[in-house]
Amino acid sequence: MSVAWMTRRSVKSLLLCGFAVSFVSAVCWTEGATPRGQDAANRTVATPGIPSTGFAGLDSYRASRIGVFADDFGQLARYRAENKALATGAAAKDRVVFFGDSITDIWKLPTYFAGKTYVNRGIGGQTTPQMLVRFRQDVIDLGPKAVVILAGTNDIAGNTGPMRDEDIEADLATMTELAKSHGIAAIVASILPVHNYTPRSQDSFAQRPAKRILDINRWLKEYGAKNRVV
Repeated sequence: MSVAWMTRRSVKSLLLCGFAVSFVSAVCWTEGATPRGQDAANRTVATPGIPSTGFAGLDSYRASRIGVFADDFGQLARYRAENKALATGAAAKDRVVFFGDSITDIWKLPTYFAGKTYVNRGIGGQTTPQMLVRFRQDVIDLGPKAVVILAGTNDIAGNTGPMRDEDIEADLATMTELAKSHGIAAIVASILPVHNYTPRSQDSFAQRPAKRILDINRWLKEYGAKNRVV
């Protein structure tokens, strides 16, 4: 399906540009990964109240987020002031919200898409349950014509705990359907691949099995075709 005001070619170009930036970014910013590959025996970190994932870096990351998980799970505070500024400013024509995790968070939208009314609402490390919590505040209430959703890699890794594929898919479907119910075109990106070419990337690769990425991406393609979602 073509979004009325964006051709299929422009959507494809936009996402390909984002993919190129994101793939490089993912190498540089690996969430929950250890700096070096470790032997299995040394991969655990004892953290009271948090089950070990078997990866020291991910265990440390989850322990460092206890305050966030307990006090502001969706991290609504992150963009509250910026959202208020948008609400009180002049209405933007053809606004697009880019909604995701760190891969989106580090995009420099004013540089990549100069002159466009594109809004970045990415938050590093987030999973789809966290994104659902803030979907109204950071997407619906901004009144965009479209939202570009890129999420799921941190769910597979287990940043906020173990997630089944069907739970990730349900969250992505819910965000898409919420957008559509408010007249917002949903553009859902596939989960990006990962690699193990560097020592830093080895744990990230192990946390994100290729089969799970492929399975969810296959579901996304089928869901998009069935529900007329780009």
